[in-house]
Amino acid sequence: MFKTTQHDFGAVARGSKAEFDFELQNIFEEEVHIASVRTNCTCTKPSITKNTLKTWEKGAIRATYNTRSFLGSKGATITVTIDKPYFAEVQLSVTGYIRSDVLFQPGNVEFGEVEEGQVAERMVSVEFAGRSDWRIVDVRSANPHFEVELGDPAGNFGRVSYKMYVRLKDDAPSGYLNDQLTVVTNDSRNNTLELTVEGRVVTPLSVSPASLFLGVLKPGETVKKRLFIKGNSPFRILAVKCANGGFAFEPSEKVDASHFIPVTFTAGNDPGKVLEKIEISTDLGNGVTATCLATATVLGADATGEDQ
Repeated sequence: MFKTTQHDFGAVARGSKAEFDFELQNIFEEEVHIASVRTNCTCTKPSITKNTLKTWEKGAIRATYNTRSFLGSKGATITVTIDKPYFAEVQLSVTGYIRSDVLFQPGNVEFGEVEEGQVAERMVSVEFAGRSDWRIVDVRSANPHFEVELGDPAGNFGRVSYKMYVRLKDDAPSGYLNDQLTVVTNDSRNNTLELTVEGRVVTPLSVSPASLFLGVLKPGETVKKRLFIKGNSPFRILAVKCANGGFAFEPSEKVDASHFIPVTFTAGNDPGKVLEKIEISTDLGNGVTATCLATATVLGADATGEDQ
């Protein structure tokens, strides 16, 4: 059921956020119930993300490394107790090394909610104690929507500090952020440190339904639907466009945080699938737009019972 039962946090800075999800999936016909989790070391706190899993449903046991209260090499065994559909115990293990000479403040980059299309920036202080020639040589990430700027190193008498500015670029798509920055140093023993980046990019404009199904229609048949548009502040709809001439829209001219747009579609004579993008332009921000995918099936003349 478990994707893996071991995890090594590697070398982590004191005060940094270090979490790992041991993913599991219910492979049985019956429901699986996780009764409890316990650990043999308080250096790691376990928690259950979902107690009951239906068939093929996924969940996780989250292991949180306590980097504030412990230092040095620390490991723990997490015991997971399952009581349904039958009793079983699974042991998970975590290891890692919490460095006493490096401190991140705060312990992770937390962007919170960021509106799509906006730039967000957070500052993390990196402090090192041990020698004055310690340096950060690179900061890497697999996420192309991050960029990092390092200030000049400061300090003396065996201490070095950096101000690290982490930016979320304006091209980041909507959705949750749960990524890592890898801080590369000139330390010959443990030259990499992981820094967690979290947040959520939210769209200022949403359309419901995101996919509009118009049904199975005869040539010339007309169907009417509605789109619901919601913004994070009052706005005006400037235009509703679709390349297919069979669509007609009736947007209101009011200024409101939500709008209903009546949509009328008249099927053409060509049979087959209809797949069209509807684009709604607004006066939000710098002209925020939203899109909806409209689909339909137009029957052929023989399917409608008409003569060829």
